[in-house]
Amino acid sequence: MAQLTIVANIKAKADKMDLVKAELEKLIDITRAGEGCINYDLHQDNENPAHFLFNENWESRERWQKPMGSRHLQDDVAATQGAVEEFTVNEMTKIA
Repeated sequence: MAQLTIVANIKAKADKMDLVKAELEKLIDITRAGEGCINYDLHQDNENPAHFLFNENWESRERWQKPMGSRHLQDDVAATQGAVEEFTVNEMTKIA
């Protein structure tokens, strides 16, 4: 199994930035405690504070997929409904 890197970009609506940030922060501890999670780090853009980025590393894609249907992630999606302008996820494999 190859290690998987996830880069998730979340761009909040300017007036919903604090809500989105608070909801994203709720995901950190529970996700880090999950089986197969190597790191799960949230970043905020210095120039555009409404832009958040998760940098994640997982033991395998299968291990990453397991929490995708979890209750805490579903709750986050519901809580930020209408507050996010853009959301992209890239699955990456380290080559060097």
